[in-house]
Amino acid sequence: MIAQKIKETLESPSAGVIRKMFEEGAILKKKYGEDKVFDFSIGNPDLDPPKEVLDEIKNVSNDTTHMCHGYMPNAGYPEARAAMAKKTSLEQGVELSFENVVMTVGAAGALNCVMKALLNPGDEVIVPCPYFTEYDNYIHNHGGEIHRVKTKDDCSLDIDEIKKALNSKTAAILINSPNNPSGKIYSEEEIIALSKVLKEFGEKNNRFPYLILDEPYRAITYEGKKVAAAFPHYEYSAVVTSFAKNLSVPGERIGYIAANPLSKEASLFIAGCVLANRVLGFVNAPAFFQKVIAKSWDAPCDYSLYEKRRNEIMEVMDYAGLKYIRPEGAFYLFVKVPEGWNDDDLAFTNHLKNFNILCAPGSAFGGKGYFRISYCVAEKTILNSKEAFYKAVHTK
Repeated sequence: MIAQKIKETLESPSAGVIRKMFEEGAILKKKYGEDKVFDFSIGNPDLDPPKEVLDEIKNVSNDTTHMCHGYMPNAGYPEARAAMAKKTSLEQGVELSFENVVMTVGAAGALNCVMKALLNPGDEVIVPCPYFTEYDNYIHNHGGEIHRVKTKDDCSLDIDEIKKALNSKTAAILINSPNNPSGKIYSEEEIIALSKVLKEFGEKNNRFPYLILDEPYRAITYEGKKVAAAFPHYEYSAVVTSFAKNLSVPGERIGYIAANPLSKEASLFIAGCVLANRVLGFVNAPAFFQKVIAKSWDAPCDYSLYEKRRNEIMEVMDYAGLKYIRPEGAFYLFVKVPEGWNDDDLAFTNHLKNFNILCAPGSAFGGKGYFRISYCVAEKTILNSKEAFYKAVHTK
């Protein structure tokens, strides 16, 4: 008999809702034609990988040396770890060595390893809402409980609410900046204030919650915005990330964990993540793409097309009379359900299907009353959706 927890998850209203819509989109496109279906359901980056990445793929594929496809240490190739240490040092303003890094099967694998390493049964992870929908599963996978905390109206961190949520069971706080689904970037002032609260709590309770920085969208920012560093402000911090979004290789499943070397238990934390990488069955990150990324992680990328699409989808929303959170990064727009729908985002996204529009309900992200648009789609999809959105908003 299937496990009760899996059965309950499958039966929940938000179970796999984004993937289901992605599959529905394929069916609708066959029925009506691709140009008449407006699928904004999934964040599947459609920019091609940079030339440097493609060239390195060719180089690695030509390697026929003995054991080039064999096992390596569970933490990954030292040269790949060293490259990620250099990358994180530049981003965080703190010098890392390869020993502070574990290569992982994407950011999802990284998060599961971190949760396995940190959580005792019943421990809590604080997550500001809205948040990436799979966080619930990653936390529950390892006996933890998610403690959702509201953000402010503009989706910035509410430090007072986080402070109130801290308790003896708090093992970590997990933040995602730029945020999926809102596109919000948490400011340096917010990170400093959050760090101060976590330090004060740790000193008082002799338990310092980890600050986990989920950053696969770090490079995709607009209008000169930058993602703030946390390592200089809070020693019990770690980065989990991947190259799925910034280099457009989501299917290759390559990511890493980087621990703050200023932490007194950085070595223990990394050792725990290495063990988790093994016992969870990942064993190691894909060998092929470790080699690719080690040489091409800093390939120059042009995200101006995402910014252009962001501006175009905001114009469509303005035309339709819909309100939204202005994205500062990533490639998502978080839109308020129009008046008259009683904040029922699931009902409204089902209504949108009548106009061949596919969007993810905000409830799946802890954002009731909103829906998410992923605008990493063809420009014509955005432009051609204008009248469909207008009709959907003004028809009930």
